[in-house]
This record gives sequence, C-alpha cells and structure tokens, in this order.
Amino acid sequence: MTWSMQFAPFFSWPVLAALAVPAAVLVAILVAVRMRGSVLRILALAALMLALLNPVVLREERDPLKSVVALVVDDSQSQTIGQRSAETATAVKALQESLARFPDFEVRTVQAKNGNPGSSDATTALFGALGSALGDVPPARVAGAIMVTDGQVHDIPADAATLGFDAPVHGLVTGRADEFDRRIEITTSPRFGLVDQDQQLTFRVIEDGPRASQSPVDVRVFLNGDQIGRQQVTPGVDASYDFSLPRAGRNIIELSAARDPDEITPVNNRAIAEVDGIRENLRVLLVSGEPHAGERTWRNLLKSDASVDLVHFTILRPPEKQDGTPIDELSLIAFPTRELFVEKIDDFDLIIFDRYQQRGVLPALYFDYIAQYVEKGGAMLVASGPEYAGNDSVATTSLASILPALPTGTIEQEAFRPALSDLGRKHPVTRDLPGSDQTPPAWSEWFRSIDVETPRGETVMNGPGGKPLLVLDRAGEGRVALLLSDQGWLWSRGFEGGGPHVALFRRLAHWLMKEPELDEEALGAEARGDDLVVTRQTIGEDPGPATVVTPSGEARQVPLTQVGEGRWEGTLKTEELGLYQAANGDLRTLANVGPVNPQEYREAVSTTDKLQPIADATRGSVRRIAADGTVDVPRIVPVRGRADANGRDWIGLKTTEETVLRGVDRTPLFAGFLGLAVLLLTISATWFREGR
Repeated sequence: MTWSMQFAPFFSWPVLAALAVPAAVLVAILVAVRMRGSVLRILALAALMLALLNPVVLREERDPLKSVVALVVDDSQSQTIGQRSAETATAVKALQESLARFPDFEVRTVQAKNGNPGSSDATTALFGALGSALGDVPPARVAGAIMVTDGQVHDIPADAATLGFDAPVHGLVTGRADEFDRRIEITTSPRFGLVDQDQQLTFRVIEDGPRASQSPVDVRVFLNGDQIGRQQVTPGVDASYDFSLPRAGRNIIELSAARDPDEITPVNNRAIAEVDGIRENLRVLLVSGEPHAGERTWRNLLKSDASVDLVHFTILRPPEKQDGTPIDELSLIAFPTRELFVEKIDDFDLIIFDRYQQRGVLPALYFDYIAQYVEKGGAMLVASGPEYAGNDSVATTSLASILPALPTGTIEQEAFRPALSDLGRKHPVTRDLPGSDQTPPAWSEWFRSIDVETPRGETVMNGPGGKPLLVLDRAGEGRVALLLSDQGWLWSRGFEGGGPHVALFRRLAHWLMKEPELDEEALGAEARGDDLVVTRQTIGEDPGPATVVTPSGEARQVPLTQVGEGRWEGTLKTEELGLYQAANGDLRTLANVGPVNPQEYREAVSTTDKLQPIADATRGSVRRIAADGTVDVPRIVPVRGRADANGRDWIGLKTTEETVLRGVDRTPLFAGFLGLAVLLLTISATWFREGR
C-alpha cells in the first residue's frame, strides 16, 4: 500500500493563476506594512487558494510484479556433437528446478534452432530468440538471460545497449576446452562455367584446438558424386584445384578432408560448391541430301535457336542427273569434306543426315570416322526418306554398325497418324508431347514411312500398323536417333493443324547431346523448404525405394510413388543441413539442403570467447558446465539494481521493483465539513483578531 497526494482544482490553471496573482500582491503588501493581524489574513488567503486547488490524498493498493528470466536453449545442429545434447538437457532441467524456488521470477524457456534451410545462411541465432521471448516485457521487468549453448553463436550484438534491457546475460557452455576439430572451407569458386572448359576453385583446410598442426591432410575431390582427384594440403594454407564441367545444368563439386580420429565431428570435413554448367553454342553439322519439301525444316529449327552454331551443306544434284560433270565443279563453294569429317569432326556436338544418300561426295572411309566419332561420345541423327531403303542408303556403309535399325527395302505410302509407343509415353523425349494425351493424338497425319527390321534401340514413336517411326539408341559412349519418315515438315507447315514438331525435334536434339534432364534413366533430388524431394525417371517398371544418406551418415529408405508416366517421386522430411546422397539401383545423385556450407558447421569447437564481451558488458558471466564430464550448474542468486551478478559458484538475476495497481482510494482534504471548518476557522480567527 502506498500513499500520495495530488491536486484536482475546481477551475482551470489559468483561472487559478489569475486569482493567485492579486492574492500574492495582497500578501506582499501585508508583509511590507506589517499590518496587525496580517499573519491570520495570509493564512485565510492560503486556505482559500488551497480549497480551490482541491488537494486529494491517494491510497494505492499495488501487487508486486515478477521479474522475467529468459532461459535460451541452443538447439542447433552443432549441439548434437559429442555429449552436448545430454549436457544441455541436464543443465536446463537443473536451472528450471532452481528457478522454480524463486516465486519472484517468471521463467520463459525458448528453444533456438538453426535458421530456415531456405534462408541465405543457417546460423545459431540465440539473441534473435531472446528478443522474441522478451518482446512483450517492459525493460524494467527483465531479470536477465541464461543461455545454454556450445558458445558458437552468430548473432551476438556488438553493443549491449541494443539488447533493450539492463540486466545480466549469462552463458553456460557445453563441451570441453580441449576439443580438436578439422574442417575444410571453399574460399573461391565459380558460380557458372562453360562445359568442358577448365575451371578453378581454391580451398583451405583449417584445424581448431590445442592439437592443431601443420601436417599435410589428404583431400579428395568429387564431381557429381564421382571422385576426380586428390591432393595433400597443409592446414591454414590456400590450395587450388582445376576441373572441368562434364555437363550443362547443376554440378556439385565436393571436397572431403581425411578424418582425424581425435576430432569431434566429421560433418564439416566436407565442403561443396554448386556450379551451373553452361554450354557454348552447340555445334551442329547438317548435311542435306536430295531436295524435298521439308528440306528447310531442320535448318529453320536449328537457326532459330540462338544457342546453336549451325554448319549446313546441301547437295542439290539429284541422283538421276548423270552428265559426267565433276562434283567439285557443281558446287557453289567447295565441300570441305576432309576438314569437316576428319580434322574437325570432334568439334561438332551433333551430326544430322537429312535424306542423305551415297553419291561419291563422302569417301567410304569417312563413314568409318563418323562411326568412331559416335562411339567415342558423339551424336548422330538420321532423318530418312525413301533413299534410306535404296541401294545407296547410309545403312549400306560403315554406319550400319551403329544404326539402331536397318531398312527392309519397303516404303509405306499410306496416311497414318504418328503415335507414341508404350515406351514413348515414359521416355522424356516424347513424354507429354502436346496432343499426345488424346486418342488418336491431336496432330496431323503423315503419308510416308520406311520399314525396318527389328530395332535394337528404343522405339518411342510408331507409324502405320504400329511399326517403328522414331528409334533411339546408344552406340558406345555416343547416341544415335533414327527418324523413319520425311514428313515432319507437314507439322511445321500447319497441315491439318500441324503437330508438336518444335518440342519433338528440340528434345530429340538435346537428348542426343546428353542433356541430363532428358535421360530416360535418371535420379534427381532437390530441397523444397524443409523437404528433400527425390525424383526418379525411368522407362521401366517400379524402381523401388530410394536410399538417402543424411549429412551425419544415417541411411534412410524413401518410398517412391508414381506421379506420372515414367516419373516417380518420394519425400523425406529433413532435420539436418548439408549434403544428402540419394541412390536407387545404379543411379546416384546429390542434393544440398539449406545454404551451401552453412555457418553452423564452419566452427564446431565449443568456446567461451564469443559470449564473453556481451556478458562483461551486462555484468554477467560465461563458464563451462561440464569441464570434468559431470554437469555443474551454478546457483541462482537474486540481486538488486546494478549489483554485480557474477560469483564463483553462482549467477545473479536482477529483481524488479515494478508493481501493478490493484485499487485506489481518493480522499479530498478540503471536501465537505473539513474544508468548511478550515475556512471558518481562519476567517473567525481573523475576525477575532480584528475585534481585540
């Protein structure tokens, strides 16, 4: 209960001031002339003015408020190292029991986890959690903060004033002072790189703790999961590694430092860099044979793609023209056959024969070179017409060894509507082609196709009577496609509504050039928020579950569910940041969850150094709680004001003097008979003095 007094005047302050001025003048005159009875007159005027001011006595009933203690628990992934989790749980339980003995303290416990995996970096943000816990608490009610952590905190304010309260901050640190850890960091890495061009990254091996040395460390380098090199690196010294990207799209470079048996965790012995591979303009050699209505279809399509460098030669001499004129005298420019097919054949990403047949332009030996080019990793497309079934067909050359189907000599001359085969509905080249979801497909008819023997490749489109129309195959390390009709131009010209010629031909070209997203057997993984989504692309049956290895080395089975023709998908709820490995059958892929090389793992050795400055500035303390293997939590001691809150075996928390108002009693001093009695007394005394 508290007492106080305030004024509740009957008039406004300007009016009271106007009355007080003449009263003050009168008092001054009375004092100056020393008139008899002046003291009583002054008291009468004072009583009158006091009555107008209406003084009120307040009696307040207040209840004391509790001081708020923030108990911030570090629940980041670095706290899972060694016995830190158990030490944290023991310390938190002991602190909660100790604080419960003080009824003047209100305890708010908050778990501080790593930042969202989708954020720019994953950090241990204890002070962010502290601000959230005390956001609705007045600064005067904050008793302090106790943080149970390994000391690796990444949002420590530089100035204690930014905390928003004046109370001690204590750090109770898990882990040991003699911990040793080895980690690897990538210092520079390209974000983008040209495929098959030399790239370079620099990295550094770092050792923390009293056992750190300068002994060389074995570092292995992986590209998309395959080891591509290893080297010896001195800790603390920058090293570099040259590599080239094998494919367009996302590539993951992984560095792995050898594990030391005495280090506290191997999680940060790996570092990754994601590099997007960019192809230089794709180099395509297009050789057109006999002139036909769709001769410019391939040329127009390839020329419309800014990423394609096209070299196009057209042989305009029809086969029936035999006038003895030498071939080199018929050309507008010389056809550089030796330069293209011998000297520079490996510079091309794709060779297309569009209705080409033997005419003595290319020597038979050159077809051997083309077959070798494909088997060594090149790509070839044969867009055939009637000439493929003739005696001068390229199928009668050395190319027969790599062609996926050989002609029977029969040409089908009837209207048919191209259709996807059962395999083609799953194959990424033809899957989901616009119009293919209807029966018959919503595209125009073709009128000619070439019969072939039983193909040895993958037939993804059928012609009349279910016969092969588009066959894909692999030859050695390269790829071959065979289109058994020259009627694709009908789609490009919009005949009867046309068809998806752009989508089909572009996918076909990109499959031949080994774009990863068009592989018929592929495994992918990507992070979507807190989920790791594993995708499986197959032209076979149920591929079975995928095996996912977490950054900590735990293997988990992820069931795959069919989500479309040839597509399967599974989801794993992630709890760790870092590099995940997914496998299914012979396929393997990598995916990073969260930021690349999160800050949470860059330093794993527990420390008291980071929290010490903010603890000193707030009169708090930082100490280890399990130095000898057993958890020893300091006593809690309430302190007042700005007293020191740090002792040998205790920590102090500030008590508040804040209260909450429960009720108020108001007693006016000059109200009613009391005020009237005072006025009458002073006036009567004045009258009595004058009467004597």
